Amino acid sequence: MKLWGGRFTKGTDKVVEDFHSSISFDQRLYRQDIRGSIAHARMLGKQGIIPVKDAETIIAALNNILQDIETGKAEFEVGAEDIHMNIEKLLTERIGDVGRKLHTARSRNDQVALDVRMYLKEEIIDVFGLLKKLMETLLNLAEQHALTVMPGYTHLQRAQPITFGHHLMAYFQMFRRDFERMTDVYKRTDIMPLGSGALAGTTFPLDRQWVAGELGFSAITENSLDGVSDRDFAIEFCAAASIIMMHLSRFCEEVILWSSAEFKFIELDDAYSTGSSIMPQKKNPDVAELIRGKTGRVYGDLMGLLSMMKSLPLAYNKDMQEDKEALFDAVDTIKGCLLVFTPMIETMRVRSDQMARAARGGFTNATEVADYLAKKGIPFRNAHEIVGKLVLYCIERDMALNELSLAEFKEASPQIEEDIYEAIDIIKCVEARKVPGGPAPGALNFSIASGRNWLKNLPS
Repeated sequence: MKLWGGRFTKGTDKVVEDFHSSISFDQRLYRQDIRGSIAHARMLGKQGIIPVKDAETIIAALNNILQDIETGKAEFEVGAEDIHMNIEKLLTERIGDVGRKLHTARSRNDQVALDVRMYLKEEIIDVFGLLKKLMETLLNLAEQHALTVMPGYTHLQRAQPITFGHHLMAYFQMFRRDFERMTDVYKRTDIMPLGSGALAGTTFPLDRQWVAGELGFSAITENSLDGVSDRDFAIEFCAAASIIMMHLSRFCEEVILWSSAEFKFIELDDAYSTGSSIMPQKKNPDVAELIRGKTGRVYGDLMGLLSMMKSLPLAYNKDMQEDKEALFDAVDTIKGCLLVFTPMIETMRVRSDQMARAARGGFTNATEVADYLAKKGIPFRNAHEIVGKLVLYCIERDMALNELSLAEFKEASPQIEEDIYEAIDIIKCVEARKVPGGPAPGALNFSIASGRNWLKNLPS
């Protein structure tokens, strides 16, 4: 007999029962469901809604059920539909009618909203830890490579010389913003919906604030309809997770390029690479490729949730059962990717010689010649044209700018003097870019110190 079966004269069709059931995936909420039920039972007793003795009996039985689930002694049934009904069924089997009092002043609608918020809060804290570890790794690598010169790119064409440390710190800033976005998600998830009932609250004298404190929530929902009918906190998590995955994917794309024979900027550790079943020479960046691929999966989770919610009238609708698989998948995917990405970059070997060689090619110091002329009083647009012609001259003769003679420079512009060679030295080019946020070692070290200070001051 269903726990809601009083209104019905016949049982649920077996096909419908299988289709309707969510226990196959929402069973992972068992711990949150039991914690929420224990707090609810304790409040019911405290408020005199049920006898204190009954509340204590319920709490003891719930703790035993939790232990049995953890040790594999309790089994869930498809016929009981979901994790909430499965636990209530186990409870009533053990303590009889006293167990039926647990659901007083509560609906599965506010119960599941509570469970998902409790679950997501815990998972966000795990994501915080993984992001912190990644950012610490980036800071350490940036510090090690503050003087490792490499070409910076636009349109995947060599543009201007920077350092590998500066490049890594760009990703640090991205993940820092990701952390801040996820902090906002946590803040809006940390609101307790229990007490909203099915949609209109309850006539029982609940102490919602007490339950919120017992369960570690900072506030309670202020509208019962809203409390049970929205999943914007889950959507917001998937949106923030999608941005994190986008940043990971961009980084992975560069790791894949850098590890190729065409770049040779890095070599991935064997522990984070795979081989080919037919080509014995291959060392493939499969971890980076898989993270790049999984990014689309998290995007899909986000779009699935948005599409599910887009036309739902208030309040709860069964469509919302579809929130969990998308949310669980996004959580599992982002945690799995962060877990493997950080040690992958931490253990890669950086080919600083190859990076420096690439920085010296492709006319990455051309802007420095234009800046040099501008400092001599030549309008920058005119200087830009002069240097463009110099670059064309070099391309036609397979030369680099620093290989031009002073006479050749002067033919392009009489203002050019012997000091041009110092101005276009790759190392000097980087060192001269001292503007805050630039790649010069001083500016970079300031950025690294600022990042370390920000991390240190994050709440533990």
